[in-house]
Amino acid sequence: MTTTPLLEIRNATRRFGGLLAVDDFSGVVQRGERVGLIGPNGAGKTTLFNLITCFTPLSSGSVRFDDSDISSLKSFEVARLGMARTFQNLRVMPNLSVFDNVSIGALGAFGHSPVAALFHRRGYAEDISRRTWEVLERAGLQDVAGELAANLSYGKRKYLEIARALALSPRLLILDEPAAGLNDTETAQLGQFVRQLSDEGLSLLLVEHDMNFVMNLCERVMVMASGRKIADGTPQEISRDPIVLEAYLGSDIENEGEAA
Repeated sequence: MTTTPLLEIRNATRRFGGLLAVDDFSGVVQRGERVGLIGPNGAGKTTLFNLITCFTPLSSGSVRFDDSDISSLKSFEVARLGMARTFQNLRVMPNLSVFDNVSIGALGAFGHSPVAALFHRRGYAEDISRRTWEVLERAGLQDVAGELAANLSYGKRKYLEIARALALSPRLLILDEPAAGLNDTETAQLGQFVRQLSDEGLSLLLVEHDMNFVMNLCERVMVMASGRKIADGTPQEISRDPIVLEAYLGSDIENEGEAA
């Protein structure tokens, strides 16, 4: 019996005037899978993420999540279906506490509006508070729950953004350059955290320029160049694919793949 992919991208295309940012991209993420998306700057990776999560409309093609077409939905509707994401440029709210940042994600998990949660039913607030504390503990942020997000280190703000996404109770977590700006120790710790989320059943799709991070974490890697998918395979296959080596990665990834 064929298992329906959790995420299926069918011939996704996006034009901005005369610029073809994503060109007929197709790919899948299976349930419980860890998939990396790599490519040079300007390859269209973040634009593809925006298409998948409906922050940007498709010019043509479709995106299916859990075998339902989500192409015409709003981004908040996609999040409520179980797809959460982080952003390349962190979008934490610096003047809110760590707790309040995460509780915004929890609002979406329960389908409550802020007005209903804050002013109408006490049960809503209890649900949100419980979910927020669960996620803070999962991300190791419980001890800084009362701190302003602005006071956190850059590395902790990375975890805060992931925690807010986790508060939505997603089935698919999309991470846009989660290791960017982290040192080697922080990157290794983040990799362990993300792997643990996967081991608990969460499906993952991530963009990352740190090849060691991708090759050690992901079970499968898709490669983009000039808006198109040029390869799709295991890290070992990708590190030796002559098309990938010629178009983007060169000999460095082959050496890193062998070291991994």
